Amino acid sequence: MPNNPAPAIPFSLLDLAPVCEGSTPAQAFANSLDLARHAEALGYSRYWLAEHHNMPGIASAATAVLIGHIAGGTSTIRVGAGGVMLPNHAPLQVAEQFGTLASLYPGRIDLGLGRAPGTDQPTTQALRRYYAGADAFPSDVMELLRYFEPVQPGQPVQAVPGAGIDVPVWILGSSLFGAQLAAALGLPYAFASHFAPAAMTEALALYHRDFKPSRRLRAPYAMLALNVVGADTRAEARRLFTTQQQSFVRLRRSGPPGLIPPPIDDIEAFWTPQEKAMVEQALACSVVGDPDDVREGIAAFAARHRPDELLLTANVFDHDARRHSFALAAAAFQSR
Repeated sequence: MPNNPAPAIPFSLLDLAPVCEGSTPAQAFANSLDLARHAEALGYSRYWLAEHHNMPGIASAATAVLIGHIAGGTSTIRVGAGGVMLPNHAPLQVAEQFGTLASLYPGRIDLGLGRAPGTDQPTTQALRRYYAGADAFPSDVMELLRYFEPVQPGQPVQAVPGAGIDVPVWILGSSLFGAQLAAALGLPYAFASHFAPAAMTEALALYHRDFKPSRRLRAPYAMLALNVVGADTRAEARRLFTTQQQSFVRLRRSGPPGLIPPPIDDIEAFWTPQEKAMVEQALACSVVGDPDDVREGIAAFAARHRPDELLLTANVFDHDARRHSFALAAAAFQSR
């Protein structure tokens, strides 16, 4: 294989605080803090946590609380939400939470906002009982942005803390809707290519074409998510990747979602041809292999799509193997 140089762009990490079979949320939180410290030492720019609910295998439901835990246990890496699912929350409460975090850890907190609820319909209703739906997302985003502005005379409601605090706000998306909104508001944009890559190329083109400069951002800034599972050998990396493949299949089979499963030796015996096709489409933006594969795969993805930043994620069962995978990914960037 050709020895392609790694892209000279920032690289960041997306974590779901996975709860593996035989483990607990408390252990997941300890692992996340350990991984964040590891990422900080390896040169990752950001450590983002994603909001999900009613999923036993994902412990990052109270996203703002966990961000505080991670930020308090690290010193330089940016920590944020990738993202907070705004339909589940009142904008004022989100502004207060992230105003608090930014006051405690100035210059280190990011707020990514998503339009999907991140859960099923009954849980959505339990989270925000009187909310009509995600159609109000653009107006909710604009309301939230106003709470971070300096207080105006006569302003009836203000975020305390929050008003006048610089909290970078991102729009997250997996379709053209988020790209349009991020472009219209002049905000940075992160695309969920790690599980929904179908509209990635069109969304990026739309975002760059329609971007309107704002006080928050003068030029478009787009980040793409990429699954990266690295190991010392290709065979071991492919085996580790079966954890994520199983999780995707289980999420779509009937029955409640479970804990994160251990890897298996024969993924072909696990899924049907239809399930295999679905997973391969959803996880098309993935780099899986040995150190050379990781380096060349990341470089090729960045060269093809030209993001301003990459957000790497890996659903690996064994914590030490996960640490090693992110170390191999960091080495790919640092070898340029």
